[in-house]
Amino acid sequence: MTTYDFAIVGAGIAGASLAAELAAHASVLLLEAEDRPGYHATGRSAAFWEQCYGGPQIVPLTLASGPYLQQHGFLSRRGALYIGRESERPQLDAFMETFGPTGAVIERLDREALAAIVPGVRPEWTGAVWEPACADIDVAGLHQHYLALGRQRGVVPAMRARVAGLSRASGVWAIACEGGQSFAAATLIDAAGAWADSVATLAGAGPLGIQPLLRTVAQLRTEPAPPADLPLVLDIAGRFYFKPEAGRLWLSPHDETLSDPCDAAPEELAVAEAIARFETVTDWRIEAVERRWAGLRSFAPDRLPVYGPDPRVEGFAWFAGQGGYGIQTAPAAARLMAQLLLEFERDEMTNQLDASLYAPDRLIR
Repeated sequence: MTTYDFAIVGAGIAGASLAAELAAHASVLLLEAEDRPGYHATGRSAAFWEQCYGGPQIVPLTLASGPYLQQHGFLSRRGALYIGRESERPQLDAFMETFGPTGAVIERLDREALAAIVPGVRPEWTGAVWEPACADIDVAGLHQHYLALGRQRGVVPAMRARVAGLSRASGVWAIACEGGQSFAAATLIDAAGAWADSVATLAGAGPLGIQPLLRTVAQLRTEPAPPADLPLVLDIAGRFYFKPEAGRLWLSPHDETLSDPCDAAPEELAVAEAIARFETVTDWRIEAVERRWAGLRSFAPDRLPVYGPDPRVEGFAWFAGQGGYGIQTAPAAARLMAQLLLEFERDEMTNQLDASLYAPDRLIR
């Protein structure tokens, strides 16, 4: 049996990007439980590259990833607008104070400027923070880019390979999968998203408390139709966000419902809440809910990603807990993780990143 240098569990954007980075220097096996890669969180994402998304400690990863995403054609400029009522002025002020020093480009707007950007916005919405650099991400294109790059570099994919048992002897992991497949690797990397803690438990590392949270999105037909150049609009209090998509409106109640790892399904109550909140924002009429979907976003307890070797178990590493920002930070995160595992020096993309912020030992008691 071939013993790979690295076996990565999970072929979503995390696993695919890391596999492509590692395969330039090592042999890599990419294990995916489903029939195709990206079935769960990656394949259901309405992702955007938004400089402030995820908090100040995520901003460096996002900014470091931007040039790669732009140069490879995965970004389409949209802009983002955080809006608030008069009573939420302190939250808009706090947002400016928090993200102003991070390098994100943001600007405070008044009611008149807000109304010029969002037609039909109701009068109680009186202020906003404008982020002009926000862009839509071609999620499918980015995922396929990394899968194709991995194939070119020799990554060996294994679909329908759900990990069922792990054991380690003489510096090698024996990996048993449902259906009888078996593999061997020197280092096992947990990029299993919502299933990250389950994989870690099989490896003897134990969970870190990475929790899947369900997020709902609905596609609406509205009258009037949303302008094609409407920015991503987010509530400063975190109650909704929406953006246009091919003449329709994509709307989320910004929900974070605790969930077990699963094939996520949208909740009707969440869709109804999203619509009720949207109706407080504009005078547009909702004509139909055309489709709805849900995905799982998985977070560590401190809501920062987990990158690096586990200090308790030899040959086991984490690349998980990337929440809703795993796609917009994929280039820098994968490059940083590969450098940590290969013990390479940093390059231009990663030399400003503090890997200690994301190390798993911060969560181990």
